[in-house]
Amino acid sequence: MTSPPLAAVLWDMDGTLVDTEPYWMASEGPLVERFGGTWSHEQGLQLVGMGLEDSARVFQDAGVRMDVHDIIDHLTDAVMGRLQVDGVPFRPGARELLAELREAGIKTALVTMSMRRMALSVVDLIDFEAFDVVIAGDDSTRPKPFPDPYLQACEALGVTPDQTVAIEDSPNGLRSAVASGAATIGVPLMLPLEGAGAHTIWPSLEGRTVADVAAFHSAHREREAGR
Repeated sequence: MTSPPLAAVLWDMDGTLVDTEPYWMASEGPLVERFGGTWSHEQGLQLVGMGLEDSARVFQDAGVRMDVHDIIDHLTDAVMGRLQVDGVPFRPGARELLAELREAGIKTALVTMSMRRMALSVVDLIDFEAFDVVIAGDDSTRPKPFPDPYLQACEALGVTPDQTVAIEDSPNGLRSAVASGAATIGVPLMLPLEGAGAHTIWPSLEGRTVADVAAFHSAHREREAGR
């Protein structure tokens, strides 16, 4: 049985496409401290890849006396402000690979737990038409680590998960992508990814090409078919 060719690449945003995790963390401590609490770097790491509503409840548990959606809006506004000032902090190799995928005619989707308005602000700052589809945290029926965001992206693109590769930087994101049926590449940033289920781990996207992604997809599908 012939494996389906690569039709689409599905990108996580924060920490995978763009290195915005430090922006989130820089916004979290002052918010907790405003309500008399303390916030550590280790606590911030626990939120990487988590859905925003779940993250907001963690802040409530830490003493932030705000509604869940007010917490989300506050943090989103803070990160968007940094993006407007500093521009898009692409991770090494990410912009180049994304541009090459577009030139090759391979569909692309952004699959993020950030709010749609923030995701679109990042997309708008990219100097080429980067994505066919954006699935954001307020679009998904269930957040990562559930497979829903990736399945929704596949449906919107008109492809099946076995035609796709997903790229993620967090254990929660990897679990979501793998559960959807996508061939999944882990590219670590703030958290180790060993044991989180990635089908392969690339230390960086720097120097990676469309041919590399297609070869990984083909090899993964052949392994799956041989089981």
